[in-house]
Amino acid sequence: MAKKGNLSIPWPFEGMQVRLNTDTGFLKVVAMVTMLIDHLGAIIFPQYRVMRIIGRIAFPIYAYCLTVGCVYTHDILRYIKRIVLMALLVQPLYVVAMHHTNAAMYAVSFAENPIGAALNFYVHSWDDPSILLSLALGLILLWSIRDRHLVFTAATLLLVWIIQDRLDYGFNGILLMLLFFLFCQVPLVSLPVVAGFMAWWGLQGSAYSLFGVRFGSQMFAVLALPLIYIRTNTRIRLNKWVFYLFYPAHLALILVLDRLALFG
Repeated sequence: MAKKGNLSIPWPFEGMQVRLNTDTGFLKVVAMVTMLIDHLGAIIFPQYRVMRIIGRIAFPIYAYCLTVGCVYTHDILRYIKRIVLMALLVQPLYVVAMHHTNAAMYAVSFAENPIGAALNFYVHSWDDPSILLSLALGLILLWSIRDRHLVFTAATLLLVWIIQDRLDYGFNGILLMLLFFLFCQVPLVSLPVVAGFMAWWGLQGSAYSLFGVRFGSQMFAVLALPLIYIRTNTRIRLNKWVFYLFYPAHLALILVLDRLALFG
C-alpha cells in the first residue's frame, strides 16, 4: 500500500500470484505428448487429420506454462537464455525434420565449401523459425512488463509485428501469452477474455464447419482451456532439462522415422 501523501500508482505486476492451474508438471507432460502427436501427424501420418487437431492443444499449454514460469522464477534472464540457446541449437534440426528446408539453404555446395555451406544452411534455416523463437520473444515481452522495462516492451512488440509472418502462430501467439499473463490473477476475467480471443482466432480459418459456422483448425486449441483453468494436483515433477531436451529429442525421432519410411 502506498504511504499517505504518495500519489504514485503501484505497478500491478509486482508480487503476482497465478490463480489458475499451477500443476505445471502435469501440463508440460500433456503439452509434450500432444506436440509429438501433432508433429507425427504432420510428417509421418498425414492421413490422420485428428492428430493435427489433438496437436492444437500443445501451444496454449506451452504459452501458459511460460507465463507461470515468468511469474515465479527467481532468475528470469537465465530462463530466457536457456530458451534462446535451445532455439539457436535446434533450428537446423527443426527445419530438416519438419520439411521446412528451402532452396537458399543449399545454394552453397557442401562438397566445394563445407564451412560456407554449413553457415549458409544455418542462416537460411531461420527463414522458417521453430516455435522456440515465438516462446522466447513472448517470454522477453512478459519479463519486460513484469520488471517495468517498458522500452523493451515496445521494442519487442514492434519486432514481433514486423516478423509475425515468420513466427509460428504469428502475432496472435504472442498475444495469447500476454493475455495469460495480464489476467492470471483473476480467473473470472481471464477465462472469458482468453476463450473469446481463441474463438476469434479460430474463426479466421475455414477448414471446418459446425452448424453452418466455418472455422479453422486453431479453434480446437480451446480444448486446452479446461486443463489450464481447472486446478489439478497430480504432483508430477519434471526435471527442467527433461522439458527442454524433449523438443530436440522428438524432432530427432521424427527425422529417423521419416527416413525409415522413405527407404523402407
